[in-house]
Formats: sequence, C-alpha cells, structure tokens
Amino acid sequence: MKFYLISDNVDTLMGMHLAGIDGVVVHEEEEVRKKLMETMNREDVAVILMTERLVSLCPELVYDLKLNRKQPLIVEIPDRHGSGRAKDSITRYVREAIGVKI
Repeated sequence: MKFYLISDNVDTLMGMHLAGIDGVVVHEEEEVRKKLMETMNREDVAVILMTERLVSLCPELVYDLKLNRKQPLIVEIPDRHGSGRAKDSITRYVREAIGVKI
C-alpha cells in the first residue's frame, strides 16, 4: 500500500517525489474530481494526499468520500506557501465542538 499525491503545483510534487511518493499536478475542478475518483478506485493506494487548494475546489466530494469510504484515507496538506488555515484553527475547532476554551 502506498501514498499518492494530487497537487496543484509542481514544487509540492517534486518534494514528494524525493520522498518516494508518486502523484499528479492538476488545476481545474473537473480534473481534480476525475483524478480523485480514479485514485480512490486504485487498490494499491492507501493514502491520498491533496493540497488544501484542490480540496477547496470540490469540498463536498472530498468530505463525502472521507465520511463514506474506509479506504483510501484522504489527507489535506498545505503547499509550499503554507496553510490556508488560521493559526488557532484547531483550538477554535475544539472550542466550537465541545465548548471548552483551551
């Protein structure tokens, strides 16, 4: 079982290639959807890494797959420009989910 990257930039792909992870660069929403579904149906892929920007192009599909499919696991990763999330996104998430301020 292996990792597979779906990225929106070549730099992330090259970095992952150095770590031994194959992948593809796509830019349009339709390309993302097609490649994601192709990769979901591969039996040799255990984890799909996707850049945050690509997840934001089709969030409903990604979250539906995360909720309803056991494998492969889909993981959002920041690209070389950093995370699109706020600094306190995890603490805010915990506060909203369980009402406890950390």
